Amino acid sequence: MLPPKQPPSPEFSPLAIGEDLAPLPAYKAAGTTTHGFSGLLAAPLRLREDLASGCGGQTWPAGMVLGTHMLRYRRGSLRGARILELGAGGGLVGLAVAKGCEIDGPMFITDQVDMYSLMEHNITLNNLEGKVKAAILNWGEPLPQAIVDFKPDLILAADCVYFEPAFPLLLATLSDLLKLRPSATIYFCFKKRRRADMQFLKKAQKMFKVTEVPDQDRPVFSREGLFLYTIQAV
Repeated sequence: MLPPKQPPSPEFSPLAIGEDLAPLPAYKAAGTTTHGFSGLLAAPLRLREDLASGCGGQTWPAGMVLGTHMLRYRRGSLRGARILELGAGGGLVGLAVAKGCEIDGPMFITDQVDMYSLMEHNITLNNLEGKVKAAILNWGEPLPQAIVDFKPDLILAADCVYFEPAFPLLLATLSDLLKLRPSATIYFCFKKRRRADMQFLKKAQKMFKVTEVPDQDRPVFSREGLFLYTIQAV
């Protein structure tokens, strides 16, 4: 299924949205949730959410948008792709792709060490041990050797824009991944919450080729401050 062709719409630009349009959501109590992605999964994804190790322990809106997009438009076109999720938290997007898309080999979901046990738990919870591996990847540091050897060509990143001091580290890691595999494509979804998020996007546009991704739900999620792009090497 191909996404609808849509011209860029100035009213949907994150650069035009006010600073306080998208407030932070309420934090959730720890527990296991299910996610069907609008019926795009035959059996819902089960996810342990726990904020004990940081804010990545719960699901965030951009992950739902990106996961839904991949299931709707890329379900049958990922055979042979070497997939890595960046800043995975509990692994919402990567596990949805592993569960609902046609993929050949194992893929990686990555985050900081505090998220490692949660990623491992959610892999096991969904019986995806043969398809998904958890790994520690700290933004701004040299890529782990396992990732260098893997050479991902499709990178998933959702809700990674939330902490301004980490922006240079995130940009450095995006750059490292694209240097490692210049033909790679990064699917990048974020919710604009603060004026600083606009600065992140402007810097990314100077460093990379940033393209808005067509999606039938774009008019809805854009008005909620959510934006979906591909990022590629220039």
